[in-house]
Amino acid sequence: MNFVLSELCDQVMTARAGHKPLFVTGGGSKAFYGNYRPLTPQDGHCLLDMTPYRGIVSYHPSELVVTARAGTPLAELEAALAEHGQMLAFEPPHFGPSATLGGCVAAGLSGPRRMHAGALKDFVLGVQLLDSEGRVLTFGGEVMKNVAGYDVSRLLAGSHGIFGAILEVSLKVAPRPMDELTLCLPASQAHALASFALWRGKPLPVSATAWTGPDDGGEGEMRVRLSGAPPAIATARRQLGGEPMEPEAARAWWASLREQTHSFFAADEPLWRLALPPTAGPVGKGPELIEWGGGQRWLRGEHDAGELRALAAGLGGHATLFRANGARAPADGVFHPLSAGVAAITRRLKQELDPAGLFNPGRLVLDL
Repeated sequence: MNFVLSELCDQVMTARAGHKPLFVTGGGSKAFYGNYRPLTPQDGHCLLDMTPYRGIVSYHPSELVVTARAGTPLAELEAALAEHGQMLAFEPPHFGPSATLGGCVAAGLSGPRRMHAGALKDFVLGVQLLDSEGRVLTFGGEVMKNVAGYDVSRLLAGSHGIFGAILEVSLKVAPRPMDELTLCLPASQAHALASFALWRGKPLPVSATAWTGPDDGGEGEMRVRLSGAPPAIATARRQLGGEPMEPEAARAWWASLREQTHSFFAADEPLWRLALPPTAGPVGKGPELIEWGGGQRWLRGEHDAGELRALAAGLGGHATLFRANGARAPADGVFHPLSAGVAAITRRLKQELDPAGLFNPGRLVLDL
């Protein structure tokens, strides 16, 4: 692996000397996400392929910590954890068999269990980063912070590779639940949101919730997944009611949300992701799927970016064009514009870690 790392460093130095951009890539399963554009001859074909830099570096099941290289297939990592009855608690989406650990962290996406377990960034303990000078930098909560004073290891989650190429990642892992049960309950969208709010105030072992329904927000169905010890699940089931799903069918259903293979995502329409406070009411903008106890809303169809972002901001959240599906991206990019404070921090980190502006130009913020 030292040879592979040396090749990556040489490629960075060559790009720097030639003033060419570097487009960091892994398995390509999330290439659609972000301000993506295909390479052109003017780019010099500077594709920094991280997939050869792979493998689990260390894994200590008793300490609930794993360290792996960026090119490690996500499925391979999860299989190794499963052998010891452990998992990535944030349930990262793969979007294809080629998904890698580096792409998982760079995209910063979490699955249905995020509402219960936390987001991907909450599980990042340390990171190795290849910077624009060809240096290998090490960051971690108890290791070091960069000169700007930020916990860089967590800030790299969702950074889309604009600060450098992620080489290694150390993650907290979690034991698999003793038992799980998914319940189905009929509900309108408003009723589902009210139920989610009620459940948040109770000591219930809820690990995931979702609502799907007709385009007008009328009678649909909510699903709630209970995870933990059998007695706690049995008690919660008596309180919540509903019809239980068969275990295999339940696992497949939650996987369909995580991997966006559910029928809601099958339409060839633009897909918007709204991150909102769970207390926000129905959005009322057409076909909608709700996750995370109301905190994540998926909207299908053509929407004016300015209007949708204003609506999300008014509710205390933000809106992202997650999949364009042929639609024209907003002039200022697919992501909700950064607040002044976050934009300043992002620019400062970019200047500190990639002053040459080599890595993934425009992928997260169009002018970076």
